[in-house]
Amino acid sequence: MDLSPLDRVAESVLGGKEEETRHEVLTALGAGVAPRRVLEEGLLAAMDEVGVRFREGEMTVPEVVLAAKAMQSGLEVLRPLLRDEENRGKGTVLTVTVEGDLHDLGVKLVGMMLEASGFEVINMGVDVPAQAIVDKVKEVNPRILALSAMLTTTMKNMKQVVDLLREEGLEERVVIMVGGVPLSPEIARKLGAHYSADAGEAVDVAKRLLGL
Repeated sequence: MDLSPLDRVAESVLGGKEEETRHEVLTALGAGVAPRRVLEEGLLAAMDEVGVRFREGEMTVPEVVLAAKAMQSGLEVLRPLLRDEENRGKGTVLTVTVEGDLHDLGVKLVGMMLEASGFEVINMGVDVPAQAIVDKVKEVNPRILALSAMLTTTMKNMKQVVDLLREEGLEERVVIMVGGVPLSPEIARKLGAHYSADAGEAVDVAKRLLGL
């Protein structure tokens, strides 16, 4: 059975094929499919499926990265056809690995998945002090602050960030998400934050927190 133009866009993303995704997006547009439909029913629908497959162990991290890159290649075609606020309508997420921790694979993957799902993502990098994170929150006013720690010894630095946000009266302004190997739902609750176990779950948590 022949696939629809939107199904072909989604299949190319799921296959992690950048050039094919770009081609299928152009083909869908040439067939008269509205850019917004190509985005939502093709690219973003595929990334929703990627998240499901990743959580269920049907896709590996490298496969997720390839799918996200393919999605981005299609988005590059659509971006000039969409107003920026339409394309990034879900809000800004500030991602960062806390001070003392140099691991960035997990937080980068989370950022890619969030961006592919329609969020604007600003990544501060690794080994970032609490005060610098709080200053950035004041500057960009994100809807979500996503903190990463991969080492047990650096997990305590998440608390420093949360405590400093409270001291400066910012805790009501931004929702805090945390993730990383040493974290758990219980630890997140003690921090006053929301836990996500992996990149796919991070997207679901972010959407739920913002009522999307």
